[in-house]
Amino acid sequence: MKGLVKIIQTWTLIIIFIILLISFYNQMEENHLDLGKDAPIPTDLHPVVEENKNILIKQAAAIEIDVVITEGTRSISRQNKLFEQGRSTGGNIVTHAKGGESYHNYGLAIDYALRNSNGEIIWDIHYDGNNNGEPDWFEVAELAKGLGFEWGGDWSNFRDYPHLQMTFGLSISQLQRGLRPDYEENTEE
Repeated sequence: MKGLVKIIQTWTLIIIFIILLISFYNQMEENHLDLGKDAPIPTDLHPVVEENKNILIKQAAAIEIDVVITEGTRSISRQNKLFEQGRSTGGNIVTHAKGGESYHNYGLAIDYALRNSNGEIIWDIHYDGNNNGEPDWFEVAELAKGLGFEWGGDWSNFRDYPHLQMTFGLSISQLQRGLRPDYEENTEE
């Protein structure tokens, strides 16, 4: 009989612990969701992304590569239109991210292209305008990675060659809940 009482007591404690754990988890989720209600979607690039974008353009110019930033912060509406491209509208698929699912929507990503010697903006990843035997596109990507950008051309799932982003360790899910990188924290690194 004493063994049965101990088993019942043990299971009662386990059940109480699980209930408390679930309650604590639900409270944490509510707090994160509340945080997101007050965090607006940025309309400009994050200051660190902006600064490193400008450094990238200067570094590329120093090796005779003319980089053009074709897009920075992107509205949710624009993101949805790009997502529709190649699906419900004409053209090729250019993104797998719907509105709110791209680092562009949070001011943490840029897209680039090159300007050739004729002044035309091109997306030719094999173009070697500075005639050093290396594709300019990949040279720019290496410069960007040296500045802390993640390059979409390194992705295995969907190679997005024009895309550069800085996540600051935040996932899209965290950004959707309203978490944002802090400027002061990231400039001290």
